[in-house]
Amino acid sequence: MDKSQLELIRGTLDVLILKSLIWGRLHGYAIADLIRRQTDGTLLVEEGTLYPALWRLESKGWLEAEWGLSGNNRKAKYYILTPEGRRQLRLATRTWQAYADAVAKLLSATRPPAIEES
Repeated sequence: MDKSQLELIRGTLDVLILKSLIWGRLHGYAIADLIRRQTDGTLLVEEGTLYPALWRLESKGWLEAEWGLSGNNRKAKYYILTPEGRRQLRLATRTWQAYADAVAKLLSATRPPAIEES
């Protein structure tokens, strides 16, 4: 599979960002890097996609942000999950798991389902 052709399905980025922050506060670059590393480089989040998503999640009350210094002593905006963000992550995780299970079931099918008689 050509990894450069993988695109994030609409809505996926939000749950990936929320999951990235479950272990603690991170700045934007660290969030993108965590997603890249956790997916073995399959999912690459560009700045032009990441920062609008962070702003959107913050405006929904799912994230809070504060300024701090990064590991290389640069000013960076750090994000943390709010209680509402944690709740949203739980809901989104269940939804994505059900979706992934349904897709996997169809892709692994070796014959069509039996026709239901009415």
